[in-house]
Amino acid sequence: MKLFFGEIFPAVQINEEEQQHIVKVLRMRDGEEISVTDGKGNLANGTLVFEGKKVSLNIDEIKENLPDFSPKLHIAIAPTKNIDRIEFFLEKATEMGISEVTLIQTEKTERKILNIEKLRKQSVAASKQSLRFHFPVVHDLTKFSDFIKNLDPETTFVAHCNENLKRIDLKEINPQEKITFLIGPEGDFSDREIQVLAEKGIKAVSLGNQRLRTETAGVFVAAWNYFKMM
Repeated sequence: MKLFFGEIFPAVQINEEEQQHIVKVLRMRDGEEISVTDGKGNLANGTLVFEGKKVSLNIDEIKENLPDFSPKLHIAIAPTKNIDRIEFFLEKATEMGISEVTLIQTEKTERKILNIEKLRKQSVAASKQSLRFHFPVVHDLTKFSDFIKNLDPETTFVAHCNENLKRIDLKEINPQEKITFLIGPEGDFSDREIQVLAEKGIKAVSLGNQRLRTETAGVFVAAWNYFKMM
């Protein structure tokens, strides 16, 4: 399947950047079969039609409300100082079916500025590559204090490295339709942040005996959830 991004409703339309990619990079030809998804669970199959530099789809079929991944995973993760690492996490987590990503600004977060639109485009690219019809939502950079306001302690967990505090094993987490994981920055969450989460009833989770980097912890949790989908 050659999958591209665009609109399905009210009319099928291939994204403008995707059209340029089809024409200038892929050099595809009139009549080639492709699929277009809106990243919301809808898919259109058909053949390419070229009108000058414009590309459209001659529709064969439209599939609506295709099934999404379950359980849904939302990872709130502090951006790393080296942005390449968070980009790596986002790409791999997208491939493994993550539903939402929130970049959180914690007390120890060094990177304060992010190109969110670039990250969203990378997530779309990874979604197409892995043939996802539901794209993950990538939220704007959010302050830790704002993010934790409305968390459900029954479905939210935090992975931190403080060995002096009680942490449960991943195996102890009961099956949930939706799970939220908080993953801290380089240097971990502050003691105050960990205490605030504990006061909200949010359980701490151990990711094993090794200390994992921020992006590695994120990929690990995404892989753990992906395994449960199988």
